[in-house]
Amino acid sequence: MINSTLPPMFAPPDALLPPGRDLTQLYSEYEEDPSDRRILIVDDERPLRELFAQTLREKFECKTAASADEALALLAVEVYALVISDMMMPGRNGVELLREVTSRYPDTAVIMVSGVDRPQRMRDALRLGAFDYLIKPCELDVLTLSVEHALERRALQRTATTYKSHLENQNNELANQKSELERLQAQLVHTEKMASLGQLAAGIAHELNNPAGFVYGNMDMLRDELAQLETLFSVYDQLPLSSEALLAVAAVKTEINYERLIGDLNSIVSDCREGAQRICDVVKNLRLFSRLDEAEFKRIDIHEGIDSTLRLLSRYYSSGPLMLRKEYGDLPPVTCYAGQLNQVWMNLLVNAAQSVVGSGEVRITTRADGDSIVVAISDTGSGIPEAQLSRIFNPFFTTKPVGEGTGLGLSISYGIIERHEGTIAVTSTVGVGTTFTVRIPVRKLESSKQ
Repeated sequence: MINSTLPPMFAPPDALLPPGRDLTQLYSEYEEDPSDRRILIVDDERPLRELFAQTLREKFECKTAASADEALALLAVEVYALVISDMMMPGRNGVELLREVTSRYPDTAVIMVSGVDRPQRMRDALRLGAFDYLIKPCELDVLTLSVEHALERRALQRTATTYKSHLENQNNELANQKSELERLQAQLVHTEKMASLGQLAAGIAHELNNPAGFVYGNMDMLRDELAQLETLFSVYDQLPLSSEALLAVAAVKTEINYERLIGDLNSIVSDCREGAQRICDVVKNLRLFSRLDEAEFKRIDIHEGIDSTLRLLSRYYSSGPLMLRKEYGDLPPVTCYAGQLNQVWMNLLVNAAQSVVGSGEVRITTRADGDSIVVAISDTGSGIPEAQLSRIFNPFFTTKPVGEGTGLGLSISYGIIERHEGTIAVTSTVGVGTTFTVRIPVRKLESSKQ
């Protein structure tokens, strides 16, 4: 008889069944595969195995085997949904066959049949993975019911496996989408921050431009008027000291150390003029770098963009042991978003400068190559390990110490170059240095507006 504790297992959990589906619909799907209705009956008593086969052939494809070895040989050739095996057989017994089947063919269900009603044997068989344990002589309708339930449970298990795999795939896809969303959010924040910095730079440049122009212009006027005063006093110097007034003027000149005063005033005017000029240069560089007035593609000089970026990075490149070498080729104008490309040069040049410890060199090489221009920025820094090169453009990846980098600079640079239909590549050797090579197509202004 069938173990009375098993029937509740036959009811499928609702979570495994799609809406509007029942067990009959689910089971019918598996009838399309012949192996899902293929049964192997194993018993050393021929009459019994033939009786079982004859009973089940009305609904199932049945094959028989007289021993465990013969059954294993058949299982190695074809897929069987179910094995019905006697417990006691010559050679390998049913328990050994059960172990082999559950180990080598976990998708195949097993029903054990025994002529001895021993509860311990039943428990051992079920613990080893048998679906049911029948006692001879068993009623044929009970056998049929057990087989149907075994195949139904097998169908449910396969459905559960399918849904589990589907859920795992969905979870992986959601995880990937989450990572992509986080990357896009971080990139958006960084882009907005850079846009804000650009607007701030443009605003500062605008606010400084007029006052700096006034100061610069007034310094020229002050210098001219100071020269006129010098001329005036030189005329006084040429007059004979015959009057008390001239004697008084001479006394004052001596008292105030006139020669030193004139020299100091000229130096002050010259310093102020130079300072005003530097302010004007900074304003110009800020405007060149931000280029907020150039929201569309525009033909620009790549060298001008690189040079304006270098001037903003003077703290790296204007003093100290770091040597900058520029090897500019003859480049045609490039149609691009100038401000965005300047951000790329900023990221690459800052990384190059920071990678060099002590003395070293950063080299900028440009050349035309067919319909593209190529900009290579090389440094003699510590280099990047080969294992990290494949991740160098990944968002949030950085080789800098914690707190010294966002890990977004190269990722955003990659996106900017990609939007310009160009490429950015990196080569590096530990202990020798790193080279970033940017290739940008030289677009025609008309095609870029399409």
